[in-house]
Amino acid sequence: MKLLRVGTPGQERPALLDADGTLRDLTGLVADIDGTLLADAEALGRIRAAADAGALPVPAGAAPRIGPPLARIGKIVCIGLNYHDHARETGAEPPSEPVIFFKAPDTVVGPDDTVLIPRGSAKTDWEVELAVVIGRTARYLESAEAGLAHVAGYAVAHDVSEREFQTERGGTWDKGKNCETFNPLGPWLVTADEVPDPQALSLRLWVNGELKQDGTTAEQIFPVGEVVRYVSQFMTLYPGDVINTGTPAGVAMGRPEPKPYLRPGDVVELEVTGLGRQRQVLARA
Repeated sequence: MKLLRVGTPGQERPALLDADGTLRDLTGLVADIDGTLLADAEALGRIRAAADAGALPVPAGAAPRIGPPLARIGKIVCIGLNYHDHARETGAEPPSEPVIFFKAPDTVVGPDDTVLIPRGSAKTDWEVELAVVIGRTARYLESAEAGLAHVAGYAVAHDVSEREFQTERGGTWDKGKNCETFNPLGPWLVTADEVPDPQALSLRLWVNGELKQDGTTAEQIFPVGEVVRYVSQFMTLYPGDVINTGTPAGVAMGRPEPKPYLRPGDVVELEVTGLGRQRQVLARA
């Protein structure tokens, strides 16, 4: 299933995109798309049955704004330097263990919402990523297979980053990762049954129509199941938590000088196979 949330910011309502690409209203079935729903197999079954029966209504009115596909995110765990080609372009050694940092849930915006360049920023960068959404509580998982079994679904994430804040302002990555609007998510949360192999997905990103990133999750140093297993050794993952699994080569930081960092008015578009497409216009904060 492709689950999403539509409406004005803070007033989104649950919806589903059916097999024909038609938006369907879920407000009569569920309160929202969140961790509580993802952990409830019976509720998900009701949505699936109603969709299969053609019983879900089409929302009235004009096409609404698409918001983030997930409400009340507990935490966003991010994996750094998780693609062989990205490590090569930045001159970094591939890590022996996953590099972990965090983004605050309030960085999340809709897939087509404006992204704000922070005040004082000269090095705002792009990063297309596969986001993993947790559907079952995960503690001390013993295998990558168990890691995959705890995934509810997948989404497109844009891990926007300010590189000066990240690497030149005291050495803590979180400074360059948590500016407002720095995690567009969506358009959909695609349930795991529709993604049989998360290591066979293409990721692409364009800036002003020019292809900048063209990668595949096959290049991940630590695949999805292993990432979930590993993270569960250090913290408990709950339904509705998100893991951003890293970006392939092609970011501005990895390019020759002068590096083409983002500026106000730039348009960024990105997609992951089967998970939809995003489009953001950059503006000043």
